[in-house]
Amino acid sequence: MPHKTAFITGITGQDGSYLAELLLSKGYEVHGLVRRASTFNTHRIDHIYVDAHEPEARFFLHYGDLADSEMISHVLYNIKPDEIYHLGAQSHVRVSFDTPEYTGNVTAIGTTRILEAIRRSNQKIHFYQASSSEMFGHTRPPQNEDSCFWPRSPYACAKVYAYWMTRNYRDGYNMYTCNGILFNHESPRRGETFVTRKITRGIAAILAGKEKYLYLGNLEAKRDWGYSPEYVECMWQILQQDKPDDYVIGTGETHTVQDFVDASFAYAGLDPEKHVKIDQRYFRPTEVEELLADPSRAEKRLGWKAKIKFPELVKIMVDSDMSASGLKPIGEGYKILDTKFPNRWWSRD
Repeated sequence: MPHKTAFITGITGQDGSYLAELLLSKGYEVHGLVRRASTFNTHRIDHIYVDAHEPEARFFLHYGDLADSEMISHVLYNIKPDEIYHLGAQSHVRVSFDTPEYTGNVTAIGTTRILEAIRRSNQKIHFYQASSSEMFGHTRPPQNEDSCFWPRSPYACAKVYAYWMTRNYRDGYNMYTCNGILFNHESPRRGETFVTRKITRGIAAILAGKEKYLYLGNLEAKRDWGYSPEYVECMWQILQQDKPDDYVIGTGETHTVQDFVDASFAYAGLDPEKHVKIDQRYFRPTEVEELLADPSRAEKRLGWKAKIKFPELVKIMVDSDMSASGLKPIGEGYKILDTKFPNRWWSRD
């Protein structure tokens, strides 16, 4: 019998898929929330598939939406999770400027719906809220747990709301609720509209002769980029502590988008000046110039420290997208810590 049950929102995303693998490897029964759509959007977790009627099934998907309070309460009542990892959101910063109301409803109020469902259930559930470095926005780096928030997008504003609701439920109702303030973290499973995947997919398309140019926005923005599988390990560690708290998670290094472009193109043997063009459509109305994590609390209390740094991350992502495009990878980077999980433990209700 599995020793714990976990519920993951955003399970079909980058972090959700890696977290599901991690928890299954630790013996958990894992339940995930999936939005019903006209097309399947489970490609990141399809490799975990097994028939629901198999006796070893420990992976279950539930259709629902973060805008539906009744559904959330229903799922929690039925599965009675020990831990909830709330990763679901409208998570694209640039898109949040186009859909601010929807972003607030799902990313901000969606968190409150889960917290309230936990409170009313009277269950001793450990709750993890996926906060974001975007909350710091214009705050001078490095940023840690005591830095002030200065959000610069509807997405960041929604995440600040969710952060403070998580803290208020902890303080007001003595609930085990934690915020993980994760700085940018990437992988071959990163969404294709995010800048790092745009770059590495663009390189593969150029090498395959499918595209000639890559169109990007602000190349001067500085970010602290880490590797997603390491960050989900930290999420799990946060919920294993005796007392709930909030943690900044990052590498402690910052690089510009231009750095990512230069490193990726150099690794692939291409000249970015011949292929990269700037498109004003990809600029945000309000930019975040520099994000740099000070992860000392996580290093001290959790013993967590990022191992995959910027050069390795670039190689992993370039090699993976080249392999996905039918090209021979340059090195072995695409194999690092990104192995497929055994095909088991899947169900969909």
